[in-house]
Amino acid sequence: MAKGAVLVASALCILAFAGFAHCHDEVFTVEGKVYCDTCRLQFVTKFSQFLAGATVQLECRDRQDCNNVTYSVESLTDANGHYGLPVYGDHEGEICEVTLVSSPDPECSEPTTERARVSLTKNSGITSDCRYANYLGFLKTDPIPECLEVLRELALFS
Repeated sequence: MAKGAVLVASALCILAFAGFAHCHDEVFTVEGKVYCDTCRLQFVTKFSQFLAGATVQLECRDRQDCNNVTYSVESLTDANGHYGLPVYGDHEGEICEVTLVSSPDPECSEPTTERARVSLTKNSGITSDCRYANYLGFLKTDPIPECLEVLRELALFS
């Protein structure tokens, strides 16, 4: 009977340790949105359209050697232009950025040069495992006529 109790206790300890190790794997989710910049202003306006089927990429690079990519993952946007990227591991000593890869719209396929930098470490003071990246946009080939309204509202054009 004592051997059975020892075996059960040992098995519980092993399972508890396995669960502990699994629970402490660093897993983050990077979320953001991709839009078509219909006015070519490089920020979201009331005429911007969110892009379904756009491809984004998250890359983490070593701070000392920026050519050394330590982590990379791609994702497609959903019907609302939203993406979610899973990130495994803590990337404290790295620079992690989301960039645009491709657009499904040939009339809105010029990527801006913007990058959305995100912190992917538990040592940042951020308690959530979800990180939110700035919006990223593709530029429309020709601005739509309604853009004059936006420029007037912002007092950038009279």
